[in-house]
Amino acid sequence: MDHRDKVFLAVAENLSFSKAAEEMFISQPAVTKHIKELESRLNSTLFERKGNRIHLTKAGKVNYEFLKKIQQQYEELEFELGRLNDTFKGTLRLGASSTISQYVIPEIIAAFYKRYPSINLHLYSGNSVDIQKKLISEDIDLALVENNSSLSELKYIDFLEDELVVVTGSNSVYAKRKQIALSDFIEIPIVLREKGSGTLEVIHQALKKNEIRLDDMNIIMHLGSTEAIKNFLINFEGVAIISEKAIEKELLLKNIVKIKVKGFQLPRKFRIVLKQGNISNTPQTFLNFLSLHNF
Repeated sequence: MDHRDKVFLAVAENLSFSKAAEEMFISQPAVTKHIKELESRLNSTLFERKGNRIHLTKAGKVNYEFLKKIQQQYEELEFELGRLNDTFKGTLRLGASSTISQYVIPEIIAAFYKRYPSINLHLYSGNSVDIQKKLISEDIDLALVENNSSLSELKYIDFLEDELVVVTGSNSVYAKRKQIALSDFIEIPIVLREKGSGTLEVIHQALKKNEIRLDDMNIIMHLGSTEAIKNFLINFEGVAIISEKAIEKELLLKNIVKIKVKGFQLPRKFRIVLKQGNISNTPQTFLNFLSLHNF
């Protein structure tokens, strides 16, 4: 692709000349110059300014749609040529929800890089809702999420089982209580993940089956990451619900204690998410690799 086309894509996807300059490792005046040259070549205005923000014009949107298709074709070409030489070149934009990106996927992408060092992999992290939005808007090629709900324009494949567990800090007054009743559990101060997280969605659904609402819980606060919750537990006289995969080290060090809630379990599945339709070669290579990984 022409370098000006790549600059245009960077501006269009960031809707910012300064962010595009950072991404392309060039100066902002250079970005402006490339866009003006491209507009002159196409005889069309590609961006318009509204207040402090820029937006794609109708011509800009058409140019973006076609250039994205061309970009994908170039990536497919690189991949196919790489396959002939067993080098597998290409780009993979992977999105993963917070728990998966922190505690599951790093080991996998390290092994994937070792096998396919010429595939340029980018990992984006966020909660399950945000990651699915990125997939729909084609900002990423493939997503890994931890929620249970599904969207019609996406397809889902289970790839790993997980369980959410009730935990408390080892110095908490609740640390010695190996098992509690559900009626007692809803009275204990609790910290949970933020709205939009797959973890909170699974908790909400499990409580609903027991005819309990989130509003019935003694929720002290919502935090934006599992790491924040684990650190919060150190000085918190209460409990939390987090993935068992996130506390393996803390259980060994006995910094965190699991508490069983009678009649209340929180199993879930981590899922691969794709857009409906055909999948391109590079994401398919990652899927094949993932299916063979020994978790």
